[in-house]
Amino acid sequence: MENKPFIFGVATSGDNFTDRVKETERLVSNFRHGINTVLISPRRWGKTSLVKKACDLAQSEDLKVVYMDIFSCRNDKDFYNAFAKAVLKQTSSKFDEWIENARLFLSRIAPKISFSPDPTMDFSISFDLNPKNDDIDEILQLPEKIAHKKNYNIVVCIDEFQQIGEFNDSKTFQKKLRSIWQLQNNVSYCLFGSKKHLMNELFEKRSLPFYKFGDAIYLPKIGTDDWVNYICNRFEATGKNISKELSEKICKTVDNHSSYVQQLAWLVWIHTKGTVTEQNYEDACKDIIDQNTPLFEKQTENLTTYQMNFLRAVINGVHKEFTTQNIIQKYELVSSSNVSTIKRALIKKELIDTDKGLVFIADPILEIWLKKELNI
Repeated sequence: MENKPFIFGVATSGDNFTDRVKETERLVSNFRHGINTVLISPRRWGKTSLVKKACDLAQSEDLKVVYMDIFSCRNDKDFYNAFAKAVLKQTSSKFDEWIENARLFLSRIAPKISFSPDPTMDFSISFDLNPKNDDIDEILQLPEKIAHKKNYNIVVCIDEFQQIGEFNDSKTFQKKLRSIWQLQNNVSYCLFGSKKHLMNELFEKRSLPFYKFGDAIYLPKIGTDDWVNYICNRFEATGKNISKELSEKICKTVDNHSSYVQQLAWLVWIHTKGTVTEQNYEDACKDIIDQNTPLFEKQTENLTTYQMNFLRAVINGVHKEFTTQNIIQKYELVSSSNVSTIKRALIKKELIDTDKGLVFIADPILEIWLKKELNI
């Protein structure tokens, strides 16, 4: 299979990884110096690709990286099982080590380990946990014990970390994690997720346990110049050509949104035989809107009239001062308290985002689609 010149929808690496030089250096430095890191940005801005790039660069004989995705974890027991499996598997080079480490470092719990038909490929682990005893502490101390025993440091990277906010009695669970993790000397953590508003809540609320847990990195958009160079180079590498002007147009259309830049550039690429034309660009824009229309219809079909009015205001260029009487009357938002309710609901649905007190449509292609649907 030929390599695609543009990758979207999955983590990128190698030639498909664009820019992020400063953020990569900062992450690698944090990993190597044992600094806890919290990475926050909107969905599909390249967090996972960035973390995996930093993991590859940082990993060495003296530093082991454990990567886990907890999107499928629905409660604390799921988390503990996933945590133990990831730590055991990714700090061991062979099957015998998995078993040895499980028995050595989780001796009190007597974990139940089951294997796939090919035991060298995978295993699952589960526990009969009693939350009132020290079983949980032993699991959360697992990376520290392994790191101390083997004389190296460990970084545990946890993707979709906002999931813990959905667990029953989440605050107690968060307290348990932080109380143990903050005292570990040989282990640091990189916590990140795809829902910005939930990540912000976990790490910015003074009342929650993970407030000021580590170095907070708020991921910015990749700059236009970097994207233009990347797009032009990828076209050239495949025997096709695109002007800087049309490359800039791709970036502007999707507001430098990482995943959409890659997707729109890909659609332009497949429409182009040699040199990109304006028509190739227009056809690609139609394709990306058509491909996303079913999703947008599902996201907006149950919105209230007030919520749609709020979105209309944002699209019309209103980004602040929604509670002024002029805006409330013009867009029929009823009252200041109703504006606050609408805003919270739309943030939770990830339809709008806030930055430095300003409100924006979170998805640039959704904004284009809404303009068409609302005749704006």
